[in-house]
Amino acid sequence: MKTRDITQIALMTALIIALAFVPAIPVAIIPVPIVLQNFGIMLAGLLLGGKKGTISVALLMVMVAVGLPVLTGGHGGAISFIGPSGGYLLSWLLMPSLMALTNKLLGRFFQRNSFTNLLLTSIIVSIVITYLIAIVWISVQSHITLTQSLLANMIFAPGDILKAIIAVFIAKRLLPIINKNA
Repeated sequence: MKTRDITQIALMTALIIALAFVPAIPVAIIPVPIVLQNFGIMLAGLLLGGKKGTISVALLMVMVAVGLPVLTGGHGGAISFIGPSGGYLLSWLLMPSLMALTNKLLGRFFQRNSFTNLLLTSIIVSIVITYLIAIVWISVQSHITLTQSLLANMIFAPGDILKAIIAVFIAKRLLPIINKNA
């Protein structure tokens, strides 16, 4: 791996950690708050691709596992993986690779890395797939039905769609710069 790759991975991990300093917004109907860190995970997938993006998120997960307070609200520790947010953390680790795969598959229908392709990729992976994992996780962890978990998770959809749109705008500006010197 080149120095440039390591630097990009480290900077993305640092950005995701920095997003943890934005205070969470508690939601009364579900034990998971609205956070901005998933925006950083979207950017990791869009800007770094599957391999480097996954390494960046994996570094974050290792830091969480060893107890560093790198999640929103200063949380960390292995307990984070079995709490209500555990499904989201698992999906975050999968997100960059799934985004790279989805971008490639959608490239058959839309120009690869076009705004439409990247937006659909972000919505399919960071919302649909993430929610599927999180809904099942919260249902089991919180002892509620899948329907209740689905309905509770829908409170995140408007904000996550907005985050996806902003992430794609940023990616469209930065991808030519990142890829120019690759």
